[in-house]
Amino acid sequence: MTELTIRPLEDADRPGWQDLWAQYNAFYGREGKTALAPEIVDEAWARLLSDAEPVHGLVAVRDGALMGLVHIVFHRNLLRVPDTCYLQDLFTVSAVRGEGIGRRLIEAVGERCRAHGVGDIYWHTHSGNDVARALYDRVATNTEFLVYRLKLD
Repeated sequence: MTELTIRPLEDADRPGWQDLWAQYNAFYGREGKTALAPEIVDEAWARLLSDAEPVHGLVAVRDGALMGLVHIVFHRNLLRVPDTCYLQDLFTVSAVRGEGIGRRLIEAVGERCRAHGVGDIYWHTHSGNDVARALYDRVATNTEFLVYRLKLD
């Protein structure tokens, strides 16, 4: 087994990324919904690869296979001068969970943020996602805030 590498998404990653993203969405019960509609997948991919977008993607790669992904969004923050980073999606293949890949992806996001002058990273997860929460409780502070969403369409 070769070393795990964390790197930005590349054009050739589309099939592997799409499979991981489908698994991520299925994990959260979104299979068959708009998150997986072809036009949404195409737009998400285009945004992730565009230098003009504040959205970025990193992948964990071992032996040429994608083992995990993370999507991040840099944006302004009215409470501090430096931009902030929203860690939107983090997912690892179930067979490799517990090997530290999620932590490595979070650390890579931190490195990228520091390189871009970004002041902090925040994210949310489902309250029942105990495996992820165990990691998150070790690497970050639980702010105890809840997420509300008002759908406009």
